[in-house]
Amino acid sequence: MNLLKERPPVSSQEKAVLFVATLSSFMGPFMISSVNVALPAIQQEFGADAVALSWVATALLLAVAVLLIPLGKIGDIYGQKKIFTLGLVVYTLASLTGAFSTSMTMLIAVRVFQGFGAAMFVTTGMAIVTSVFPPERRGRAIGFYVSAVYIGLSVGPFAGGLLTQHLGWRSNFGVVVPFGAASIWVTLKYLKGEWADAKGEKFDIPGSLLYSASVFLLVYGASLLPRLPAVYLILVGVIALMAFVRVELRTPQPVFDVRLFSGNKLFVFSCLAALINYAATFAVTFLISLFLQYIKGLPPQAAGTILVAQPVVMAFLSPLAGRLSDRIEPRFISSAGMTLTVLGLLLFALIGTETSEYYIIATLMVLGFGFALFSSPNMNAIMGAVDKKFFGIASGTVAAMRLLGQMTSMAIAMVVFAVFIGREQITPNNYDLFLKSVKISFSIFAVLCTFGIFFSFSRGALRK
Repeated sequence: MNLLKERPPVSSQEKAVLFVATLSSFMGPFMISSVNVALPAIQQEFGADAVALSWVATALLLAVAVLLIPLGKIGDIYGQKKIFTLGLVVYTLASLTGAFSTSMTMLIAVRVFQGFGAAMFVTTGMAIVTSVFPPERRGRAIGFYVSAVYIGLSVGPFAGGLLTQHLGWRSNFGVVVPFGAASIWVTLKYLKGEWADAKGEKFDIPGSLLYSASVFLLVYGASLLPRLPAVYLILVGVIALMAFVRVELRTPQPVFDVRLFSGNKLFVFSCLAALINYAATFAVTFLISLFLQYIKGLPPQAAGTILVAQPVVMAFLSPLAGRLSDRIEPRFISSAGMTLTVLGLLLFALIGTETSEYYIIATLMVLGFGFALFSSPNMNAIMGAVDKKFFGIASGTVAAMRLLGQMTSMAIAMVVFAVFIGREQITPNNYDLFLKSVKISFSIFAVLCTFGIFFSFSRGALRK
C-alpha cells in the first residue's frame, strides 16, 4: 500500500506557514553566527573594548532567553500569528537600524531589540507549524524548520566573513532585511486564521518575572565563566529557578505548566536530549574554525568553505529524517543520530597537526548526518507529546533548550581554554596548548553526548 497516495495534497496555508517559519528560523541563527565574524571590524570602527564587544554577541542571546517562555504563553492566549508577525516586524526594523548604528551603545540596544523580535517569532513559529500540519505530515515540515536553524548557525560564519570582507560589517544587518520583509508580506497575505488555544486564560506575571530573572542570571553567569562572579550569579539563578517552579505549581494558570515535566516522560527526556545535543555540538564550528585557521593556516574564507560541508548534509537529510519520524518511532531515528554525533565528536578528539582537510570535511559530514537524524525526529516527539493548548509553551521550551545548550557548549570550551591557555592570545608559542584544549573539549562533548543517547532512547513511544 502506498501511503503517499493516501495523503491529501499540501494546502496553500501549509506552504505559506512552512515558508515563513523556515525563513524566520534561518534568520535568527544566521544573524547570531554571522555577526560574531564581524566583531573585529566593529571593534576597529568604534574602538570598543573587549567587554563592550562581548555584549554585541551576548545582548541578543540574553534577550531571547529571558523572553521565550513568557512570549510563548502570550501567543497561546492572544494569538500566535499576532506575536509571530509582530516579532518579524520588530526584528526587521531592528536589523535595519543596526546597519546605521553610530555607537556601541546604539548597536547593543539594537541587539536587544533583535532578541526581543527573535523571541517572538521563534517561540510561535514552531507552534504554528505544529498547529497547521496534520500529524502525518508534521515530521517532514519540522525537518525543514530544523534544517533552516542549523543552516543559519553553520553558514553564518562563512557568509558573515564574505559580507564583512567585501561590503563591511553593516551588511550583516542589512542582508536580513529583505528576508524579514518577505516573511512579513507572506504572513499577512497568505496565513489565514489565528491560533490561540489558551484564549481567555490570565497571564501569569509573577511567574514570568521569576522565569526571566532566573534565566538572565543563569545565561549571564555562564557567559562570565570561569570568573568567580559567574559562580555566584549561577547559584542565585538556580535559587530563582527553584522559586519559579514552586510558584508555578501553585498558580491556576501558570506561564509555564511545570507539570509537563513531572508527568510526561516523553516530553522531559526529549527536552533533555535536545539540551545535551546542543551543549555537545554548538562549539564545533567555533573550535574547528580556529583549528583550520591557526593549526592548518587557512584564511577565513577557506575555513568557512570547509565548514559548509556540515549544513549541506543537514539540508538534504533533515526533511527526510523528519518524514521518517512520521512513520517510525522518533526515538529510534534520533538515537541513531545521537550515536553518529558521538562518533563524529570522537573523530574530532583525535585531530592533530597532520590531520588533513579531507578528514575534517568527512567528519563534519558525519556530524551533519547525525544532527539531521536527531533534530527533526526529536522535535517531532516534543511537539507530539503535549496537548494542542501547550504548543506555544513547548515551542518556547525547545528554543530555550537550544539557547541554554549553546551557552553551555561555549562555556565548556571557554573553561577548557582558560585552564590550559589562560587569558592569552593564541599564538604559535602556545599552539600545542590550543590543540590540547580542542581535543579535550571534543572528548568532553563526546562523553556528554553519550548520556544524550540514554535520554533519547529511553523517552518512550510517541505513538502507542
